[in-house]
Amino acid sequence: MRRALPLVVGGTVAALVLAGCSGGSSGGPTASATSSARSTSTPTSTSATTPPPRTDAATTATVRRALAGLERQYDATVGVVATDTVTGETVAYNGDRRFGYASTIKAFAAAQFLRSVPADARNEVVHWTAADVAAAGYSPVTEQHVADGLSYEQLAEAAVRMSDNTALNLVLTRIGGPSGLDAALTELGDTTTEVVHGEPDLNTIEPGSTEDTTTPAAFTAALATVLDGRTLDRADTALLVDWMGGNATGDALIRAGAPDGWVVVDKSGGAGPIRNDVARVTPPGGDPIVLSVLTTRNDPDAAYDDALVARSASVALGAFDR
Repeated sequence: MRRALPLVVGGTVAALVLAGCSGGSSGGPTASATSSARSTSTPTSTSATTPPPRTDAATTATVRRALAGLERQYDATVGVVATDTVTGETVAYNGDRRFGYASTIKAFAAAQFLRSVPADARNEVVHWTAADVAAAGYSPVTEQHVADGLSYEQLAEAAVRMSDNTALNLVLTRIGGPSGLDAALTELGDTTTEVVHGEPDLNTIEPGSTEDTTTPAAFTAALATVLDGRTLDRADTALLVDWMGGNATGDALIRAGAPDGWVVVDKSGGAGPIRNDVARVTPPGGDPIVLSVLTTRNDPDAAYDDALVARSASVALGAFDR
């Protein structure tokens, strides 16, 4: 049996401004060409270019010391990129390291569903079997609706709010499978994330493989893009934000690490030693900050720890709390 293994160890920190956060591009490579190109890269590679730092040296050093300390305390590797969506100010630690993304990918699948499926086609009712649910694993919503089914829109909502695995698989089928989502992310400028499998196989990362992995820099940029109000129309952006705001599996993660009064909408993910959360965090009267916290315990048999994500988010957001 395959098991999830950590891809990265150690860490460096740099502050950077991410390019391509506010819009998509057309004419990107095909899914097969992209997959081929990615498979030849090293596990720590990324397409992102790192411009000169924007965060002051003292803040950068403080973030580095704090996150390195958490890595030692939890025997884990942490990757964080947090970007102010208006000023571009960014704090990053292990921003170009690859991590298994686990269920955080469900936010991007839902975004592509809203982007690609017309509103009048979203109410089509879908049916599945008990065997589909058993194969997919954690499916708290779809296991209750084997007899009557749900609409595609309800499935997209269940994938984000409840992290329902069968719902993700059905939404992926509607948008062209994992390769369809991979191609969509490429079109939006994310040439780093590699979407290969559905649930539950996306949670198993072979040593040295880039399949079903991303980097904090790539996911932060991609999330900023899908929530920018232009990639999706205004109503669909609001719908995705509403689903993420009701994420039932994220209370102990970035939300727990954000300062009081800051509004967090997020999508969490976890499997084995992997625990992640991606979010848009808005301080009172301030600009939205898009944040990815990706973590993995260095012992592949160790269980993930929610507190590591919460404390890492607290460190990163503390750089903006001034």
